[in-house]
Amino acid sequence: MYRVSFSKRILGLPFTITSVVIQSARNPERALRAAQLKFMRWSGIPHWRVRADETEIESLRSVSG
Repeated sequence: MYRVSFSKRILGLPFTITSVVIQSARNPERALRAAQLKFMRWSGIPHWRVRADETEIESLRSVSG
């Protein structure tokens, strides 16, 4: 399980726009791609960079057990 956070830099500081939890992915790269697709679908935008500048991937496996 992974959490992918999307953030926008404003005056050099990152502000989180949203986070997407991906329940199942083979690796962090696939989780990132799945989260990007979900974010674009939810936002109705053609590319995730329209609303965000960067992403951060966090594994939730160690947190939940």
